[in-house]
Amino acid sequence: MKQRVLILGYGEMGHAMEYLLAARHDVRIWNMGEVVKGSHATLEDEVAESQVILFCLPVNPHHEIASRIAPYLAKGSVCLSIAKGLDESGRTAAQVFDSVFGNKHHYGVVYGPMISEELRAGRHGFADAVLSDAADFVVIRSLFRGSTLVCQQASDMHGRSWSVILKNVYAILFGVADELQLGDNMRGHLMVASIAELSGIVQSFGGQAHTPYSYAGLGDLLTTATSEGSHHHELGRKLVRGEWSNISGEGVHTLRMVEKYRVFDWRSYPLFSLSHDIVSAPETLNQRVEEYLEQLRETESCAI
Repeated sequence: MKQRVLILGYGEMGHAMEYLLAARHDVRIWNMGEVVKGSHATLEDEVAESQVILFCLPVNPHHEIASRIAPYLAKGSVCLSIAKGLDESGRTAAQVFDSVFGNKHHYGVVYGPMISEELRAGRHGFADAVLSDAADFVVIRSLFRGSTLVCQQASDMHGRSWSVILKNVYAILFGVADELQLGDNMRGHLMVASIAELSGIVQSFGGQAHTPYSYAGLGDLLTTATSEGSHHHELGRKLVRGEWSNISGEGVHTLRMVEKYRVFDWRSYPLFSLSHDIVSAPETLNQRVEEYLEQLRETESCAI
């Protein structure tokens, strides 16, 4: 079924979505305040004729744009976000959509290992689609059918949102471990411990314990933590090398928002705390890593 799709944002992921969809759907594009490809001059007019609106944007502008287009959304249309971060109020894309659309309009998130460069190269991507109305999955299935993005229906929207966002925080530590040459065994520990902490955090929000063992959690963490092109993995390496002039990225922003808004009791999670401390005070990195390892050794000794 051919659909009219409006892509909001024409960065790397916007281009990737166009690549996936343009051959089978009527794709329109809005970027930086103007319609790049479409039949109308205004965003509102394009929205009014679209069945799917894809937010290929950072989370920060989600509230402004969602509020702007809400009065013009066609009946039965679906707004989808792929944004994996928090806005300046500490909200996920799902939380923004919920606050703006509520029960009036349908929305969802699409999360998982789907590196834009790989999608545009014709390689497969994998994602969980979590929707405010589960019946809308028929739209998602039709949207990506025939493309290389394998999209499965999932639940626990807020749990998956936090899994995919927090994984960037943990991915930094994989870069740290690799640069310190702590070995592959350490990678194994980091993966197990990261998922365990994610499960605890998700449950603290009322989510499901198994949610982090998904494309949005484990799948995306593994991709981000090991990919040569991963910003967060490289950031961890830079922290070890003393390259501290540009400590930035979604994971860094997430750390700051979680601390600022006290989103959860983050000091209860040793790995999260380690990532926070070495990003906030990189000069303490070696000391904090050794303290963490010593804590592990003491815990194991007590267990024995």
